[in-house]
Amino acid sequence: MTGHAVVIVGGGPTGLMLAGELALAEVDVAVVERRPNQDLAGARAGGLHARTLEVLDQRGIAGRFLAEGQVAQVAGFAGTRLDISDFPTRHPYGLGLWQNHIERILAGWVAELAVTFYRGCEVTGLAQDGTGVGLHLKDGRKLRGDYVVGCDGGRSLVRKAAGIGFPGWEPTTSALIAEVEMTGQPEFGVHRNAFGIHSFGRREYKIVDGKVVYPDSGPVGVMVAEEHVGPATEPTLADLSAALIAACGTDYGAHSPTWISRFTDMTRQAAAYRSGRILLAGDAAHVHAPDGGQGLNIGVQDAVNLGWKLGQVVHGTAPDGLLDTYHAERHPVAARVLRNTMAQSALRRPDPRIEAAGEVVAELLGMEEPRRHFAAMQSGLDVHYDVGKGHPLLGRRMPDVELAAREGPRTVYSLLHDARPVLLNFGVPGAFDNLPRPPRVKLVDAEYGGAWELPALGEVPAPAAVLVRPDGHVAWVGGGSDAGLREALARWFGPATPPASVPSL
Repeated sequence: MTGHAVVIVGGGPTGLMLAGELALAEVDVAVVERRPNQDLAGARAGGLHARTLEVLDQRGIAGRFLAEGQVAQVAGFAGTRLDISDFPTRHPYGLGLWQNHIERILAGWVAELAVTFYRGCEVTGLAQDGTGVGLHLKDGRKLRGDYVVGCDGGRSLVRKAAGIGFPGWEPTTSALIAEVEMTGQPEFGVHRNAFGIHSFGRREYKIVDGKVVYPDSGPVGVMVAEEHVGPATEPTLADLSAALIAACGTDYGAHSPTWISRFTDMTRQAAAYRSGRILLAGDAAHVHAPDGGQGLNIGVQDAVNLGWKLGQVVHGTAPDGLLDTYHAERHPVAARVLRNTMAQSALRRPDPRIEAAGEVVAELLGMEEPRRHFAAMQSGLDVHYDVGKGHPLLGRRMPDVELAAREGPRTVYSLLHDARPVLLNFGVPGAFDNLPRPPRVKLVDAEYGGAWELPALGEVPAPAAVLVRPDGHVAWVGGGSDAGLREALARWFGPATPPASVPSL
């Protein structure tokens, strides 16, 4: 039996991001992935929201995605596009990029780190005891992890084996998505008729003057609503052809599919994100309709919230109870997404009354305050964890402001590339030099003279000091003293060590 500190089941975007986070925390981490290679990822999801781009910037890899994707305004609600170009972020936009490219780029980053992969392997069972979790693989091998994280999708075997409930709502609608060759030529774009919504396009495209421009040849990406909720079995070309004929009157000669998949508006969330030494992230913890394109994004953000916490618990620098904050912080975020996607999927039903309701919502979203509120929510820029009362920055994402530091200009996110917490002092240089702190916490004396702004709140008071967690969220804000700082350091990062043994920057 082979052992690891953490075994991640599932090597999609969530599992890959978590593997990278744990490797940065110097944890012995392994990924079990049933696909033999990352090239088999489909183009089922496409797009990164602003907060996910910020998260990737925190690790120094956002440029890899930006180099291949299409920058665009992707935030939206119920068909209404929400422009975030005036938001205070380095990424006031989203990125059009299919999931197969997202996975490939993430896998390339993880390959640069110390991560073990078991590819072409499938977990068939697991059981935990007081010291770890044993896993059985389909080929007869056994693995053991001190902790196991299920990133294995909505039908998660890990979740089921852990006995974690998955309450929610059964599907009421379903649609097929596919990439196929076509002898006919459909009209590209999104279309709506009495049957529902359907769309056609190609995987590779460019955005020119705000419009999507497709190449003249290649496989066609299709989305088409089904007349009735489809079965849980894998859909076939015959299913796709029947759905196209029902919705469009023709199947456009669809043939030679690259892949076909079905999605529904089923909405479920794990009752708990943790059961002892087993944790859940991504679709294993929450499934919902794809409206708004948030599923992949919140899965990646789950991973970034969990990784540093699990790393500290594995190393014994933080108590096991720190893992409970993962559920406390991320469960409400996904619950909010579930509510919003349920509302959006209801608003796209082909019914004149529903259409009227959608027009009213669109009118409201054209107003400034609703636009800012919903755009911040859909882009992930307004996420607020409950870390205590006080300054508006507490629990929110740290703005990536430009700092004047001792070694020269730096951005806040550049200080987070190694996934270590940062104590930023904007007051008298050296004010915290004699403060005992946990060994992984970096101390940076810096200056910033600009305005402090948050997408959801606007301008906020300038802090004298901030403690930034590895996930980029603010754990403590100082107003000129270190009141509460020792408690915040101990709560999130464990016991302090003498200052002489902890470097400053």
